[in-house]
Amino acid sequence: GLIIPSGNDAAVALAEGVGGTVEQFIAMMNRQAQAWGLKNTSFTNVSGLTEPGHKSSARDMAVIAGHIITDFPEYYPYYSMREFTYNKIKQHNRNMLLTRDPTVDGMKTGYTDAAGYCLVATAKRDFPNVGSRRLLSVVLGAASENARANESQKLLNWGYTAFEAVKLFDAGQPVATPPVWKGKSPTLAIGRPDAIVVAVPAGSAAQVKTQVQRPDPLVAPFTKGQAVGTLKVTLAGQPLLDVPLVALDGVEQAGLLGRAWDAVRLWIK
Repeated sequence: GLIIPSGNDAAVALAEGVGGTVEQFIAMMNRQAQAWGLKNTSFTNVSGLTEPGHKSSARDMAVIAGHIITDFPEYYPYYSMREFTYNKIKQHNRNMLLTRDPTVDGMKTGYTDAAGYCLVATAKRDFPNVGSRRLLSVVLGAASENARANESQKLLNWGYTAFEAVKLFDAGQPVATPPVWKGKSPTLAIGRPDAIVVAVPAGSAAQVKTQVQRPDPLVAPFTKGQAVGTLKVTLAGQPLLDVPLVALDGVEQAGLLGRAWDAVRLWIK
Protein backbone atom coordinates (compact mmCIF):
# COMPACT_ATOMS: atom_id res chain seq x y z
CA GLY A 1 0.00 0.00 0.00
CA LEU A 2 2.95 2.35 0.50
CA ILE A 3 5.39 1.36 -2.24
CA ILE A 4 3.10 0.66 -5.19
CA PRO A 5 0.03 2.97 -4.90
CA SER A 6 1.86 5.52 -2.67
CA GLY A 7 -0.77 5.46 0.05
CA ASN A 8 -0.42 8.33 2.52
CA ASP A 9 -2.67 6.45 4.95
CA ALA A 10 -0.34 3.46 4.66
CA ALA A 11 2.62 5.71 5.54
CA VAL A 12 0.86 6.89 8.69
CA ALA A 13 -0.13 3.33 9.71
CA LEU A 14 3.43 2.06 9.23
CA ALA A 15 4.88 5.03 11.13
CA GLU A 16 2.60 4.40 14.10
CA GLY A 17 3.32 0.66 13.99
CA VAL A 18 7.11 1.12 14.02
CA GLY A 19 7.55 4.33 15.98
CA GLY A 20 4.57 4.27 18.32
CA THR A 21 3.48 7.69 17.08
CA VAL A 22 3.97 9.56 13.82
CA GLU A 23 6.06 12.16 15.66
CA GLN A 24 8.39 9.53 17.10
CA PHE A 25 8.81 7.94 13.68
CA ILE A 26 9.65 11.31 12.11
CA ALA A 27 12.38 11.69 14.74
CA MET A 28 13.65 8.22 13.80
CA MET A 29 13.70 9.23 10.12
CA ASN A 30 15.74 12.34 10.86
CA ARG A 31 18.20 10.39 13.02
CA GLN A 32 18.66 7.90 10.18
CA ALA A 33 19.19 10.73 7.70
CA GLN A 34 21.95 12.07 9.93
CA ALA A 35 23.53 8.63 10.29
CA TRP A 36 23.64 8.31 6.50
CA GLY A 37 25.25 11.74 6.18
CA LEU A 38 22.34 13.38 4.34
CA LYS A 39 23.15 17.08 4.57
CA ASN A 40 20.16 18.39 2.57
CA THR A 41 17.39 16.28 4.05
CA SER A 42 14.96 16.96 6.89
CA PHE A 43 11.59 15.35 7.51
CA THR A 44 8.51 16.91 9.10
CA ASN A 45 5.95 14.31 7.94
CA VAL A 46 5.83 10.71 6.75
CA SER A 47 3.82 11.17 3.56
CA GLY A 48 6.18 13.47 1.64
CA LEU A 49 3.53 16.15 1.27
CA THR A 50 4.65 19.77 0.96
CA GLU A 51 5.36 21.37 4.32
CA PRO A 52 7.84 24.00 5.58
CA GLY A 53 11.11 22.32 6.56
CA HIS A 54 10.31 19.05 4.76
CA LYS A 55 12.95 18.70 2.08
CA SER A 56 15.56 16.53 0.37
CA SER A 57 17.83 16.59 -2.69
CA ALA A 58 18.45 14.37 -5.71
CA ARG A 59 21.77 13.18 -4.26
CA ASP A 60 20.23 12.41 -0.87
CA MET A 61 17.37 10.51 -2.51
CA ALA A 62 19.94 8.42 -4.40
CA VAL A 63 21.78 7.64 -1.13
CA ILE A 64 18.52 6.56 0.54
CA ALA A 65 17.63 4.36 -2.44
CA GLY A 66 21.08 2.80 -2.43
CA HIS A 67 20.78 1.88 1.25
CA ILE A 68 17.36 0.31 0.67
CA ILE A 69 18.79 -1.86 -2.12
CA THR A 70 21.94 -2.96 -0.28
CA ASP A 71 20.79 -3.00 3.35
CA PHE A 72 17.34 -4.55 2.91
CA PRO A 73 17.53 -6.97 -0.05
CA GLU A 74 14.67 -9.06 1.37
CA TYR A 75 12.24 -6.15 0.88
CA TYR A 76 13.59 -4.76 -2.39
CA PRO A 77 11.46 -7.04 -4.66
CA TYR A 78 8.36 -5.02 -3.63
CA TYR A 79 9.64 -2.15 -5.79
CA SER A 80 9.37 -4.20 -8.99
CA MET A 81 5.73 -5.21 -8.44
CA ARG A 82 3.57 -3.75 -11.21
CA GLU A 83 0.27 -3.93 -9.35
CA PHE A 84 -1.17 -4.39 -5.88
CA THR A 85 -4.61 -5.73 -5.00
CA TYR A 86 -6.19 -5.13 -1.60
CA ASN A 87 -9.84 -5.65 -0.69
CA LYS A 88 -10.52 -6.55 -4.35
CA ILE A 89 -9.21 -3.16 -5.50
CA LYS A 90 -6.34 -3.40 -7.99
CA GLN A 91 -3.90 -0.49 -8.10
CA HIS A 92 -1.05 -0.12 -10.59
CA ASN A 93 2.54 0.96 -10.02
CA ARG A 94 2.98 4.43 -11.53
CA ASN A 95 6.59 3.68 -12.50
CA MET A 96 6.14 3.37 -16.28
CA LEU A 97 9.68 2.07 -16.77
CA LEU A 98 8.74 -1.25 -15.18
CA THR A 99 6.76 -2.07 -18.32
CA ARG A 100 9.02 -0.27 -20.81
CA ASP A 101 12.46 -1.59 -19.84
CA PRO A 102 12.90 -5.20 -18.64
CA THR A 103 16.16 -4.26 -16.84
CA VAL A 104 14.37 -1.72 -14.61
CA ASP A 105 13.22 -3.21 -11.29
CA GLY A 106 12.38 -0.11 -9.23
CA MET A 107 12.06 2.17 -7.56
CA LYS A 108 9.65 4.94 -6.47
CA THR A 109 7.42 7.62 -7.93
CA GLY A 110 6.26 10.81 -6.25
CA TYR A 111 4.17 13.88 -6.99
CA THR A 112 3.28 17.13 -5.29
CA ASP A 113 2.44 20.52 -6.79
CA ALA A 114 5.68 21.91 -5.36
CA ALA A 115 8.00 19.07 -6.37
CA GLY A 116 6.36 18.10 -9.65
CA TYR A 117 6.52 14.56 -11.00
CA CYS A 118 9.47 12.68 -9.48
CA LEU A 119 11.00 9.26 -10.04
CA VAL A 120 13.87 7.35 -8.50
CA ALA A 121 14.58 4.62 -11.05
CA THR A 122 17.11 1.81 -11.06
CA ALA A 123 18.17 -0.81 -13.57
CA LYS A 124 20.46 -3.83 -13.47
CA ARG A 125 22.12 -4.94 -16.70
CA ASP A 126 24.66 -7.70 -17.35
CA PHE A 127 28.02 -7.01 -18.99
CA PRO A 128 30.73 -9.45 -20.08
CA ASN A 129 33.69 -9.90 -17.68
CA VAL A 130 32.04 -7.64 -15.10
CA GLY A 131 28.68 -9.18 -14.33
CA SER A 132 25.68 -7.14 -13.22
CA ARG A 133 25.87 -3.35 -13.11
CA ARG A 134 23.18 -1.44 -11.23
CA LEU A 135 22.59 2.26 -11.89
CA LEU A 136 20.28 4.71 -10.13
CA SER A 137 18.69 7.79 -11.63
CA VAL A 138 16.80 10.55 -9.82
CA VAL A 139 14.47 12.90 -11.71
CA LEU A 140 12.69 15.67 -9.79
CA GLY A 141 10.32 18.37 -10.99
CA ALA A 142 9.18 16.81 -14.28
CA ALA A 143 6.02 18.13 -15.93
CA SER A 144 4.17 14.81 -16.28
CA GLU A 145 4.29 11.09 -15.56
CA ASN A 146 5.47 10.45 -19.11
CA ALA A 147 8.19 13.10 -18.87
CA ARG A 148 9.68 11.71 -15.68
CA ALA A 149 9.76 8.21 -17.22
CA ASN A 150 11.35 9.47 -20.46
CA GLU A 151 14.03 11.52 -18.70
CA SER A 152 14.81 8.67 -16.30
CA GLN A 153 15.23 6.27 -19.23
CA LYS A 154 17.59 8.72 -20.94
CA LEU A 155 19.69 9.06 -17.78
CA LEU A 156 19.98 5.30 -17.27
CA ASN A 157 20.89 4.66 -20.91
CA TRP A 158 23.46 7.48 -20.83
CA GLY A 159 24.99 6.15 -17.62
CA TYR A 160 25.54 2.71 -19.12
CA THR A 161 27.13 4.05 -22.31
CA ALA A 162 29.14 7.01 -20.96
CA PHE A 163 30.72 5.00 -18.14
CA GLU A 164 32.26 1.55 -18.06
CA ALA A 165 32.75 -0.78 -15.15
CA VAL A 166 36.23 -2.05 -14.38
CA LYS A 167 36.56 -5.11 -12.19
CA LEU A 168 39.74 -4.73 -10.16
CA PHE A 169 39.42 -7.86 -8.02
CA ASP A 170 37.01 -10.79 -7.88
CA ALA A 171 34.94 -11.50 -4.76
CA GLY A 172 37.19 -12.97 -2.10
CA GLN A 173 40.33 -12.46 -4.22
CA PRO A 174 43.33 -11.30 -2.15
CA VAL A 175 44.33 -7.74 -3.00
CA ALA A 176 47.55 -8.33 -1.06
CA THR A 177 49.10 -10.99 1.19
CA PRO A 178 51.42 -9.02 3.50
CA PRO A 179 53.57 -10.71 6.16
CA VAL A 180 52.14 -11.20 9.64
CA TRP A 181 54.18 -11.15 12.83
CA LYS A 182 53.53 -13.32 15.90
CA GLY A 183 50.90 -15.34 14.04
CA LYS A 184 50.34 -19.02 13.23
CA SER A 185 50.31 -18.05 9.55
CA PRO A 186 53.21 -16.11 7.97
CA THR A 187 50.90 -13.97 5.80
CA LEU A 188 47.46 -12.36 5.90
CA ALA A 189 45.19 -12.28 2.84
CA ILE A 190 43.34 -8.95 2.62
CA GLY A 191 40.64 -7.98 0.16
CA ARG A 192 36.84 -7.77 -0.05
CA PRO A 193 34.19 -10.50 0.26
CA ASP A 194 32.45 -8.91 -2.75
CA ALA A 195 34.02 -7.96 -6.09
CA ILE A 196 35.79 -4.60 -6.27
CA VAL A 197 34.36 -2.78 -9.29
CA VAL A 198 34.76 0.89 -10.21
CA ALA A 199 32.91 3.00 -12.77
CA VAL A 200 35.04 5.26 -14.98
CA PRO A 201 34.41 7.35 -18.10
CA ALA A 202 34.27 5.09 -21.17
CA GLY A 203 37.72 4.49 -22.64
CA SER A 204 39.71 5.40 -19.53
CA ALA A 205 40.06 1.94 -17.95
CA ALA A 206 43.81 1.83 -18.68
CA GLN A 207 44.32 4.91 -16.50
CA VAL A 208 43.06 3.20 -13.34
CA LYS A 209 45.77 2.47 -10.77
CA THR A 210 45.58 0.94 -7.29
CA GLN A 211 47.73 1.12 -4.17
CA VAL A 212 47.30 -0.65 -0.84
CA GLN A 213 47.68 1.37 2.34
CA ARG A 214 47.92 -0.71 5.52
CA PRO A 215 49.50 -0.69 8.97
CA ASP A 216 53.06 -1.99 9.15
CA PRO A 217 53.95 -4.22 10.90
CA LEU A 218 50.83 -6.39 11.05
CA VAL A 219 50.83 -8.20 14.39
CA ALA A 220 48.47 -11.16 15.00
CA PRO A 221 45.79 -12.01 15.94
CA PHE A 222 43.36 -11.07 13.16
CA THR A 223 39.74 -12.14 12.82
CA LYS A 224 38.01 -12.81 9.51
CA GLY A 225 36.35 -9.60 8.31
CA GLN A 226 38.53 -7.33 10.46
CA ALA A 227 39.38 -4.00 8.78
CA VAL A 228 42.99 -3.98 7.60
CA GLY A 229 43.91 -0.98 5.47
CA THR A 230 42.53 0.63 2.34
CA LEU A 231 42.76 0.18 -1.42
CA LYS A 232 43.45 3.62 -2.92
CA VAL A 233 42.08 3.80 -6.48
CA THR A 234 43.19 6.62 -8.79
CA LEU A 235 42.18 7.62 -12.32
CA ALA A 236 44.81 9.46 -14.37
CA GLY A 237 46.62 10.26 -11.13
CA GLN A 238 43.55 11.73 -9.41
CA PRO A 239 41.84 10.09 -6.40
CA LEU A 240 38.79 8.11 -7.50
CA LEU A 241 37.78 5.82 -4.64
CA ASP A 242 38.91 4.46 -1.28
CA VAL A 243 37.89 0.83 -0.71
CA PRO A 244 38.16 -0.56 2.86
CA LEU A 245 40.04 -3.86 2.93
CA VAL A 246 39.37 -6.67 5.41
CA ALA A 247 41.04 -9.89 6.49
CA LEU A 248 39.73 -12.63 4.21
CA ASP A 249 40.68 -15.27 6.80
CA GLY A 250 41.60 -15.16 10.46
CA VAL A 251 45.16 -15.55 11.74
CA GLU A 252 45.54 -16.84 15.27
CA GLN A 253 48.28 -15.69 17.58
CA ALA A 254 51.35 -17.93 17.57
CA GLY A 255 52.55 -19.79 20.65
CA LEU A 256 54.84 -18.24 23.23
CA LEU A 257 58.03 -19.33 21.46
CA GLY A 258 56.89 -18.05 18.07
CA ARG A 259 55.81 -14.70 19.52
CA ALA A 260 59.12 -14.33 21.34
CA TRP A 261 61.12 -15.13 18.18
CA ASP A 262 59.12 -12.61 16.10
CA ALA A 263 59.56 -10.02 18.84
CA VAL A 264 63.32 -10.37 18.44
CA ARG A 265 63.06 -10.18 14.62
CA LEU A 266 60.89 -7.05 14.85
CA TRP A 267 63.39 -5.47 17.23
CA ILE A 268 66.24 -6.19 14.81
CA LYS A 269 64.13 -4.86 11.92
